[in-house]
Amino acid sequence: MFGLVVRFELRDEDSARMFDELVSEIAPKIREQEPGTLLYVVHTVADSPLSRVFYELYADQSAFEDHESQLHVKRFLREREQCLSDVRVEFVTPTGGKGLNTSA
Repeated sequence: MFGLVVRFELRDEDSARMFDELVSEIAPKIREQEPGTLLYVVHTVADSPLSRVFYELYADQSAFEDHESQLHVKRFLREREQCLSDVRVEFVTPTGGKGLNTSA
């Protein structure tokens, strides 16, 4: 498995609305068109209304690369830039926990 955690800091309330709209447009396409994307979870952050955290889990590196090559993802990556004041990406490797089969 291959995963990442991304924290986005948004410029202002208008940017947050625009960002959330982009997410609501892309999420169904990820569910329907990306079998290698195992989890794509977007979180709001308590007491930080201009922050969003994504947790993404892919079957493998190739599934992540496939995700990144999708037209809907490229559009999201391009259009989100106008909403952001900061972004932090951390690549992670799941090693255990509930709901994960890490023995394969």
